Amino acid sequence: MSALTVDPGPGHGQDWDDLVRIWEETDAPEGCKVEIIEGIVTVSPPPSKDHNTTAALLQRRLYTVIPEDWEIYQTLGVSVPGRAGLYIPDLVVLARAVASGPGNRVPAEEVRLVVEITSPANANHDRIGKAHGYAKAGVELFLLLDPWHTGRPTATLYGEPSDGTYRVLEAVEYGETLTLPKPFGLDLDTGIFPVS
Repeated sequence: MSALTVDPGPGHGQDWDDLVRIWEETDAPEGCKVEIIEGIVTVSPPPSKDHNTTAALLQRRLYTVIPEDWEIYQTLGVSVPGRAGLYIPDLVVLARAVASGPGNRVPAEEVRLVVEITSPANANHDRIGKAHGYAKAGVELFLLLDPWHTGRPTATLYGEPSDGTYRVLEAVEYGETLTLPKPFGLDLDTGIFPVS
C-alpha cells in the first residue's frame, strides 16, 4: 500500500473538496483501490483470489435475504467526510435508488451494511480507521471478516454506532455461525470462507 499525504489548507469545506478532487484524479494501476483514510489518499493493490472468493461467497448469501429494491456493490465509494474519509468497502448494501444516477460515491449514512475483508496491507485500516469512520457516519452494521486476525481468522459484526464507536454485536472464529440481524435475518456459516 502506498499513501499520499494531503496538507490541509484553510477552510474545512475546501479541505474535503480538495481531498475528493485528488482522489478522483489519482491514476492508480488497473485493479488497485484508491481510498481516503483519515485525510490520506491511499492506493492498495488488487485483492487476492481468496479475498475475492470471500466477497463473492458472502454476496451470494446476502442476495437471498435482502429486499428486492436493495443491491450489493463491490466498487462503490462511501463518503465519510466527518472522518476525512472516502472508502471503497469490499461489499456495501443499500437501497438501489441511493446508488443510481451520476457519480461514484454515496453518503455513508445511507448504507445498511458495510463489509470489509482484511488483507495484510490494509488490516489496521479496516480494523481501526474505517471502523471509526463508519461508526461516526452512523452506518448501521459493519461486518469485519478478518482472515489475518492474530491466532485464528475471525468474523466480527459491529452495530449500534454512537459517538464514533460501535458495539460488538457478535464475534466468531471462522467455522462458526454469525447471525446478521433483521432486516437481513441471515445465519452465516463462516466456515465457507477461505483461510489465507
